[in-house]
Amino acid sequence: MPLRQMKESSEQHLVIKTHLQNHMNPPKKVPRAVQNGKGPPLLPQQEPLHNQTSPPNRNKGRRRGRGGRKFDQGDVLMRPSCRPCTDVVTNTANGSVENGNMNGGCDIEMGYPTSSKSLSFAPRPGYGQVGTKCIVKANHFFAELPDKDLNHYDVTITPEVSSKVVNRSIIAELVRLHRESDLGMRLPAYDGRKSLYTAGAFPFTWREFKIKLVDEDDRVNCPKREREYKVVIKFVARANLHHLGQFLAGKRADAPQEALQILDIVLRELSSKRFCPIGRSFFSPDIRTPQRLGEGLESWCGFYQSIRPTQMGLSLNIDMASAAFIEPLPVVEFVGQLLGKDVLSRQLSDADRIKIKKALRGVKVEVTHRGTFRRKYRVSGLTSQPTRELVFPVDENSTMKSVVEYFQEMYGFTIKYTHLPCLQVGNQKKANYLPMEACKIVEGQRYTKRLNEKQITALLKVTCQRPRDRENDILRTVQHNAYDQDPYAKEFGINISEKLASVEARILPAPWLKYHDSGKEKNCLPQVGQWNMMNKKMINGMTVSHWACINFSRSVQDSVAHTFCNELAQMCQVSGMEFNPEPVIPVYNAKPEQVEKALKHVCHVSTNKTKGKELDLLLAILPDNNGSLYGDLKRICETELGIISQCCLTKHVFRITKQYLANVSLKINVKMGGRNTVLVDAVSCRIPLVSDIPTIIFGADVTHPENGEDSSPSIAAVVASQDWPEVTKYAGLVCAQTQRQELIQDLYKTWHDPVRGVVSGGMIRDLLVSFRKATGQKPLRIIFYRDGVSEGQFYQVLLYELDAIRKACASLEPNYQPPVTFIIVQKRHHTRLFANNHRDRNSTDKSGNILPGTVVDTKICHPTEFDFYLCSHAGIQGTSRPAHYHVLWDENNFTADGIQSLTNNLCYTYARCTRSVSVVPPAYYAHLAAFRARFYMEPDLQENGSSGGGSAGHGGSKATRAAGDCGVKPLPALKENVKRVMFYC
Repeated sequence: MPLRQMKESSEQHLVIKTHLQNHMNPPKKVPRAVQNGKGPPLLPQQEPLHNQTSPPNRNKGRRRGRGGRKFDQGDVLMRPSCRPCTDVVTNTANGSVENGNMNGGCDIEMGYPTSSKSLSFAPRPGYGQVGTKCIVKANHFFAELPDKDLNHYDVTITPEVSSKVVNRSIIAELVRLHRESDLGMRLPAYDGRKSLYTAGAFPFTWREFKIKLVDEDDRVNCPKREREYKVVIKFVARANLHHLGQFLAGKRADAPQEALQILDIVLRELSSKRFCPIGRSFFSPDIRTPQRLGEGLESWCGFYQSIRPTQMGLSLNIDMASAAFIEPLPVVEFVGQLLGKDVLSRQLSDADRIKIKKALRGVKVEVTHRGTFRRKYRVSGLTSQPTRELVFPVDENSTMKSVVEYFQEMYGFTIKYTHLPCLQVGNQKKANYLPMEACKIVEGQRYTKRLNEKQITALLKVTCQRPRDRENDILRTVQHNAYDQDPYAKEFGINISEKLASVEARILPAPWLKYHDSGKEKNCLPQVGQWNMMNKKMINGMTVSHWACINFSRSVQDSVAHTFCNELAQMCQVSGMEFNPEPVIPVYNAKPEQVEKALKHVCHVSTNKTKGKELDLLLAILPDNNGSLYGDLKRICETELGIISQCCLTKHVFRITKQYLANVSLKINVKMGGRNTVLVDAVSCRIPLVSDIPTIIFGADVTHPENGEDSSPSIAAVVASQDWPEVTKYAGLVCAQTQRQELIQDLYKTWHDPVRGVVSGGMIRDLLVSFRKATGQKPLRIIFYRDGVSEGQFYQVLLYELDAIRKACASLEPNYQPPVTFIIVQKRHHTRLFANNHRDRNSTDKSGNILPGTVVDTKICHPTEFDFYLCSHAGIQGTSRPAHYHVLWDENNFTADGIQSLTNNLCYTYARCTRSVSVVPPAYYAHLAAFRARFYMEPDLQENGSSGGGSAGHGGSKATRAAGDCGVKPLPALKENVKRVMFYC
């Protein structure tokens, strides 16, 4: 992991020069190095990052000193723009959007980082002041910084061992034998691989040890086999704790990753011995009784643990965790649970064998037919024949013996269920047969494949805890771990508090929402993160003139389907849409397996009846368990037929509620291109750094295939606002790319066209052009919310994707470089916030969670960087998880209040419901679009996933050309009328 570095240099390499200033963006002085001609020339567009050799430049987002402008943030936040929204940009009519040109209006020259060595993230501009102050508790526990020298040693074990468990056993034996002599009484912490850490130095810099280890895998109460290992320990470096102290105090910007890693490993050492470690979490069946999930799986409870640098110093983040494990059952019993039927007397079908083989491949089993001899094996396959038919050669003369006879003669073990197949263990060339009834699944194996719906539901029941219960469990875990008695923590001088951190927080006010003037309620102020559509009409209700309904559910009769469609049409009308109450054709019944035929038939018949006019909307009634039907329908409608569709499950058709119909009407309206509501501050031009000049807000996400899907590509999605100043409607584009690749490869791309030469494209460029077409103005500011990035990928993602944004802008016009604010959105973290007093009804919502709008930017946040936690939604079940926003790059000079309030307010504009949501909508929409695009991959496309990228929504030939040369088959292109609207809702 590269260390964060900030070059301390007075030399200025590139500058940002903007002529679009306003009262919120005061003009900046041009650095002297450029004024006197000593600096290098300004570049409108730079070469790709990996080809650059230019000296590092500083983050141009760093325009204020630390803590600057704290005193006036509240005033700036609500100060209206001094100019009307429509009169900000002039002289844009000469631009030709069709030619990809955006001339005029913006004379900005930007510099941007060329490598991670020159990159420092945006510093915190100060702390937020807006909102009602309160105290919350966080599951962070203060860790006192040790005052001992931390030493790093390299470990080489010969012969090489791949198992961390075996490695740890070898080092544990070494410490047991040599601690009091060769190791100088040191108690080292070991990462299970190549690194060993000590508090204070060993009395040597290099030493070799011979360690004999008993093989515990084979026998119980029998003579053990011994294996000898050579262990070489070599001094590497001494960690700089002074550097860590300066970083925690905010005096240095680069985190000393090695020191943090050492402390993390030290605090994990004892738990690694006590529990089953998986990633950063520890699990055990003793923490809480395992709960059955079905089909041979059970849930284990555990806890997550990680050391983190924060403003209050070092913090130990502890959270509860749950995971699915394979139940340690006899294999025959496991198979019975897996198939959900009696397997002791019934023959297995081919489908049964396939299911068993998939479930058991790679699973460790131990034999039970040899008394105390419990050798372990890993399952490699399943025989196609039953046990009674299996024979194998027993000598060089190829004398054959059956498996049944062999086990009877060799072990005195009678195989009862000879109709069952045998497990295959070992490699394909030399596979051994093991009868199912002679094997038991080894305890402690996490299930890494996909869970089914019932298993997910059962696991969620286990993990869903009310805030007070979760808080108590976390405190019990800390007390049970007894860090004050941990010999490794003592050795390294680490003290852990047993109290949750008390943190100052603020509750941001909910924004006023604007609805249509024809409704009884024109404006609405949400209460505790929610509201409803009673007495309100959509701000921009769309028209649905021609629609049809297909019923794929056998249990739904025509009369029931007709009643449902009629009530839905009425709800759409009441909500503000113009919705024709009568479908073009009567409800059409179809079989799920004939989805393509049915869709094309309905389209053809409807078009003939309307004399060539295409359907505006297709309603589809689906069975509750519909397998691939939903995905097939969406793929055909959105990539082949160009039809907007709305699916409804059978259970909702039979049990119609107004709330459900209202939510469906919201989805239909935005799919048709309408708006449900907008922020009052948006239409009144009162949003700082959004309302003053045309601003485009992006959301981006990458979804990766699930474990076990080795051939599927990753899917990237980018959405962007298409209305200004409302910033409510988003268009989206998706592309397939290299599996597990987090960088979005299709943000900007070029390719050679035989006629036009070098052609520029990519999702950013296309969405910028789309914004210009929709609004008549080019974006003069970019806000980019990026979802799904881990901390270790921050530098890489920022460097690559900021470069792509720059190039996409420059490809439209040489000097077109609007300032960018790049924000990472994280939901997969383990920080939880709890009310300071659970009994105080005024400080919690109905679920017992903290109130929506609660924001934290002190104490548990980063010592120097611009991040904050925001719980923007009201809890429903369990404990709310706040979103973590990290501003990596900020050329727009947002104040803490500015970006926090903007983010919170946007969470109230989510189109699919009348609730504020937990993640800012553009990031949410990008996630939905990426998830939707998985359905666009037909079965034959899912077998390829090597490299490159291909897009849906850019136009077929262009996407095919770009992706086909790189190995990943492109997604089928979205139809034009689909990609212009929020099809993913």
